Amino acid sequence: MTATIFLIQTLFGFYILAVMLRFLLQCVRADFYNPLVQFLVRITNPLLLPLRRIVPGYKGLDVASLVLAFVLQFLEVLLVTLLVGRDAGIGGLILIAAGELFKLLINIYLWGLIIQAILSWVNPDPYHPAARLLAQLTAPLLQPARRLLPPIAGVDLSPMLAIVALIFISLLLQDLLGLWVGAR
Repeated sequence: MTATIFLIQTLFGFYILAVMLRFLLQCVRADFYNPLVQFLVRITNPLLLPLRRIVPGYKGLDVASLVLAFVLQFLEVLLVTLLVGRDAGIGGLILIAAGELFKLLINIYLWGLIIQAILSWVNPDPYHPAARLLAQLTAPLLQPARRLLPPIAGVDLSPMLAIVALIFISLLLQDLLGLWVGAR
């Protein structure tokens, strides 16, 4: 049973990650012709294009991507809870799925910032598709952090500030979900 749960979480997890990355990259208006973006588009189109006929966008946001990510996350949580033999109820499943998606969002940005910081030490080619995509993805977090904490003697500590904020939000989310589960 553990192997089955691992397989379900891995397969769903990779696809949900691809859908969330596609949504986030659309939000930051990343270069559509980047080969990594093209990869995400090709693997997510089979489920996303039919859903777009039903779920329209809203103010430039691809709501269909969010709906697809949520439905897939809900199905993963449902399958795992059924295999484990727990009864979380529909409200609990919805809350767990939303929490997992929010946790994924935080992890995407957290790892993006960490990778970008490490890459800055080795001075990568700024025109490399992955480096450009990472810079575009993390810019919405780093710009406000740089306003709060400008570079000191040429050292940019804004990624560290953004990472601390993301970890704080993640821990706060865990506490809130723990309170909800404890109240049941």
